Amino acid sequence: MLAEHFAAKWEALGPEWTRAKHRRASGAVVKLVRYADDFVVLIHGQRCDADALWDEVSAVLAPMGLRLSVEKTRGCHIDEGFDFLGWRIQRRAWRSRTGKKALYTYPSKKSLASIIGKVRALTRRARHRTLADLLRRLNPTLRGWCTYFRHGVSSRTFGYLDHFTFWRVIGWLRKRHLGLNMHTQIRRYLPGWHIRAGGIEMFRVNAFPVERYRYRGTKSSTSWSSATQPEPAPSA
Repeated sequence: MLAEHFAAKWEALGPEWTRAKHRRASGAVVKLVRYADDFVVLIHGQRCDADALWDEVSAVLAPMGLRLSVEKTRGCHIDEGFDFLGWRIQRRAWRSRTGKKALYTYPSKKSLASIIGKVRALTRRARHRTLADLLRRLNPTLRGWCTYFRHGVSSRTFGYLDHFTFWRVIGWLRKRHLGLNMHTQIRRYLPGWHIRAGGIEMFRVNAFPVERYRYRGTKSSTSWSSATQPEPAPSA
């Protein structure tokens, strides 16, 4: 119901040129982005317009017996940034000195802390019998996380996670094989400094390709633009 409410407001403004005219006249333009129970309401307008959204959203949700969570709901400027579905979304200055800004999406601190916690849990000394067992559990976890975040500004985060994971596994090896000196451990488990065992090599996060999402405007596929149109009846 919330999606339909804001979709109707969006459609009421007409095509792009009328929305642009509305914005130039200091009118507010609102767009809802939703996934399951999580949503973000984006607004181009004044602070008072953004503050008014609290009451508007609450009024739409009330008939369904729902209300906004005070702890999880907040208003902010895009330059301040916000977290959504594991991403940190924020407008920041480009590397150039032009003063222009661009919108960046990168893994949030909470998402990074979550995967770090999983790596810590998997690399506890008594968790796995062999290195191969550890890699069988660790590799899919890392690959799944990287696949989700590969389309953002993730290279630096991937590098940090790779460094952390590599030395956690090294620490696990040293604790599991206290009777072996470091030279023997490297020769047996780290040939060429590649961690492998039982035909399984450790997934390297920093080698995973990052393919940044590029803004394509109206060329982007959406649920409403990609909807199939009825085919014309064949002519006699």
